Amino acid sequence: MPPESVSNRQITLLAPLSGPLMPIEQVPDPVFAQKMVGDGVSLDPLDQTLLAPCDGQILHIHQACHAITILTSDGLKVLIHIGLDTVSMKGKGFVPLVKTGQSVQARDPLIQFDADFLATRAKSLLTQIVITNSELLAELKPCQGIVKAGRDPILRCQLAAAEATEESSSEKKVWITSEAILIPNPSGLHARPAAVLANISKRFDSEILLLKGDQQANSKSVVALMALEVGQGDKVQVTARGSDADAAVETLSQLLWDGLGDEGCKPVQAPASMVQTADSASAPKPEPLNPDLFSGVAAAPGLAVGNVFQVRHLQMKVDESDSENPQKERYRLEQALAEAHLQLDALRANLHAQRAADKAAIFAAHQELLDDPDLLDIAWSAIAKGKRADFAWHRAYSSHADRLAGLRNELLAARANDLRDVGQRVLSVLTGVKSEIPEPPQDSILVAEELTPTDAASINRDRVRGFCTTLGGATSHVAILARSLDIPAVAGIDPRSLELANGTLAVLDGNAGTLMLNPSPEMIHKVRKEQEGLAGRKAQYLSVAVQPAITVDNHRIEVVANIGSLSDAEEVIGLGGEGVGLLRSEFLFMERSSAPDEEEQFVTYRNIAEALDGRPLIIRTLDVGGDKPLSYLPIPKEDNPFLGERGLRVGLDRPEILRAQLRAILRASAFGKIKIMFPMVGLLSELRDAKAILEEERARLGVASVETGIMVEIPAAAVMAAQFAREADFFSIGTNDLTQYTLAMDRGHPKLASKVDGLNPAVLRLIQITVEAAHNQGKWVGVCGGIAGDQAAVPILLGLGVDELSVSLPAIPSVKAQIRNLDLKKCQELAKAALEQEDGFGVRNIAKMIAVPA
Repeated sequence: MPPESVSNRQITLLAPLSGPLMPIEQVPDPVFAQKMVGDGVSLDPLDQTLLAPCDGQILHIHQACHAITILTSDGLKVLIHIGLDTVSMKGKGFVPLVKTGQSVQARDPLIQFDADFLATRAKSLLTQIVITNSELLAELKPCQGIVKAGRDPILRCQLAAAEATEESSSEKKVWITSEAILIPNPSGLHARPAAVLANISKRFDSEILLLKGDQQANSKSVVALMALEVGQGDKVQVTARGSDADAAVETLSQLLWDGLGDEGCKPVQAPASMVQTADSASAPKPEPLNPDLFSGVAAAPGLAVGNVFQVRHLQMKVDESDSENPQKERYRLEQALAEAHLQLDALRANLHAQRAADKAAIFAAHQELLDDPDLLDIAWSAIAKGKRADFAWHRAYSSHADRLAGLRNELLAARANDLRDVGQRVLSVLTGVKSEIPEPPQDSILVAEELTPTDAASINRDRVRGFCTTLGGATSHVAILARSLDIPAVAGIDPRSLELANGTLAVLDGNAGTLMLNPSPEMIHKVRKEQEGLAGRKAQYLSVAVQPAITVDNHRIEVVANIGSLSDAEEVIGLGGEGVGLLRSEFLFMERSSAPDEEEQFVTYRNIAEALDGRPLIIRTLDVGGDKPLSYLPIPKEDNPFLGERGLRVGLDRPEILRAQLRAILRASAFGKIKIMFPMVGLLSELRDAKAILEEERARLGVASVETGIMVEIPAAAVMAAQFAREADFFSIGTNDLTQYTLAMDRGHPKLASKVDGLNPAVLRLIQITVEAAHNQGKWVGVCGGIAGDQAAVPILLGLGVDELSVSLPAIPSVKAQIRNLDLKKCQELAKAALEQEDGFGVRNIAKMIAVPA
């Protein structure tokens, strides 16, 4: 005889907000209207404090703070979702008043929100109250009319009778939940992978749900899975209950990690011996004329003779066995993260000691990655599910890095190498296995698929003569470090180089971007002589560096410096610099917990101006943004930081920061020939707003006006240079950003970097437009980007009419020496020919033939 049925129990939910109720079916969002999330009711709020509709425990608060889930003592999951599409607010306008795991009673305040702010930005303020596990109900009756928060009922829920045996009932109530899973599918769970997941889920008897934040979907329903809108990189969990719940969770979790067979989910580099089908073959490339010559991109100048040494990082094995002590594993990972922080502190201190504060910032960014909440969430979740710390951490960082590497957003894709570097550092602490590159023999030329910033900073200069990588580009973090450490380097080298035998004699040319194998004794002798000659020429250039840069036909070009500190400024005059064309003021704002005040900035700008002894000083206002944020200047996460809030846009949005900096600069202008330059200007209105703020502060201080210019680094500014020239006193062309915006390629992208060239004719055409527009209105133009110090670019820039070149400190003497050997008329002919070329490679070829080297 079956046991007696438990009598049905009724639960009443109170109104969490005041306002009129609406049937859930009428909500203008199919996910809610079709009850894909669950059954319930909608409410149009008249107040701004969300109250608990019942007693229970806070099960989940969405990271955007727009939704909250309460678990009642009867097992009902009550989701309250404020507004439609409010997830895009990313937390703005919401203030959570409770925490996950906290017990609450009916009428307790849960979330405060700014209704006026949301109403102007969200699709709707309609708030949905939904029972997400409505299968536990025998009946759900929504109420109608206008309700008062905390007083009137909105839903009456009748729990289904529990007719199962105590044993089976207990079994059904136990939910088995997976660790957090990072979705690798490039297009998310679209129809095909959703169908695969649903089909395999149906093989199990258990009830299976896919969780995404506070949303859930029946894993056996293709429609429900697609409605969940799971995108690439989203974190999901599989949860199941029933007789085969454990097997279901284990099977489906692994399938989700692997991408459910979707194309492009597990990008694995094919070995050289793998047979390639015709469909997957890349565009054909011409056979190299010289099989011993490997070409790439010039990353750091210099010549080196040495023997090839292949760099293969040691593979650290992780223990995949389960742990019976999650608390111990969490502690192990916490300690490893702390140790990694200390190691990065030491690296930064070492670079600071070498006066390379801007390079130290690379490792400051690495420390930010160690604290990334999304990365840590994956690891903590795996540990909570019984995984060991090294396995959990390896899965977290490697899955994130793989996802970043495959993104179409070039900026984020370029950070995959940084993330792997950070991940390996922590894993090395956890496993006790060092991931550093093996000690190379004497006179080595390192060859690698890629080197991490840590590798580059740790290179033994007594043994390593240079390095080349098949990935990366001339402006990657590794290349920047190579130049600061004076190590010849080539990036984007032919992948065939990875098959070279250790000990192969080679010549690395960091100027030309080549690696020549098996050089003859005559060639080695020639390179040795050239190295000696280069050292002699450097000494000779330095001895006459203070002389002006005047072409053979008497045309003078001003050569100034790009600097980032007071110590840099103190070197300018001795190297022949005629001033500073770009002071990166960010050095004052970075690696600190609060912004420098006006007085600190004033003292620094004054000291730099005095160090230049009357020479011009152009100070660029703070240039930060979503791609290089400051901890005390929070900027919402952006899908594409390069197209978001950065440069002058940040200053206009945070006028208190801009005003303090402008006041400090204006005060310091009494001690030198100071000019102000605004970065990332794309609209005339932006420049006018900045100038208006500048004039207000100038009037308050009662000081003289200063010249004001802009960086031309957005194509729109170049195209509209004629209009900008009416407002600006000068232009300085930032060719690094101008190039990447013009070509739609990030200069640090591991796959595209070799194609990003400031000598591309499209970029040169924009420089020409800018120069002509400025000169027509009596304004001057400088170039402060990387090509200003590029030997191949200097004569072309002169030919285009550029008036000033602002270069790195070490390049000043050689650039001035090169200009003294140039003829302006020939430079103009070269520039005209360069504009007719098809790409940067063609421009560099004709520059070799026509330009006169220094």
